[in-house]
Amino acid sequence: MSADVPARTRRRRPRLSDEAAEHVRELIVSGQLEPGQFIRPETMAAELDISATPMREGLLTLQSEGLLRVEPRRGFMVSPLSANDIEDVFVGQSLLAGELAARATSRMSDDELDALEKIQADLEHAADTADYDEVERLNHVFHRSIYSAAGSPKLSWMIKGSLNYAPRRFFASVDGWPQASAADHRAIIAGLRARDGEAARAAMVDHIRNAGHLLAAQR
Repeated sequence: MSADVPARTRRRRPRLSDEAAEHVRELIVSGQLEPGQFIRPETMAAELDISATPMREGLLTLQSEGLLRVEPRRGFMVSPLSANDIEDVFVGQSLLAGELAARATSRMSDDELDALEKIQADLEHAADTADYDEVERLNHVFHRSIYSAAGSPKLSWMIKGSLNYAPRRFFASVDGWPQASAADHRAIIAGLRARDGEAARAAMVDHIRNAGHLLAAQR
């Protein structure tokens, strides 16, 4: 039994540190933590009900991403993150997402497209009823379905890094995005249905860049 404990501990710590990094990253990108503001690992750890060690590990991750810097004898400080920084990240994401959408046009079956239509209908219903947790979940399912269908795991892996710059509760924090997303997604589906790779690419690029514009406008 005792031999199992260290193994469980090793599995648990990355999960907690990732949770810590995700929580603080969202606060920074959404503007709830402002440039120049200091973060105390102990205080932030108490908010998540975790120990200071995984919290500090999470903050070190954000330091490596350039979202935080360490000031001698003062601790972790939020680095500047401008509207242009946000838009640049989404421009990069849009190029990857557009390529994946273009590749998916020749690979998605009619049944898969029908399923995508159902996801989108459910997403629009959730947006109409202000169920933003469900909108967020369905939005991830929508994009994951397209990226997975493209059959390009390396591109899908690359796009994950840029997703760190979108708040986890993106829809709840960005005015007008649920409504804009509905129209954008419909244009992507139309390109996929038509088996028109360039139309699907253009619609996806516009969609991702629109997200960047809306989020950057909050900076």
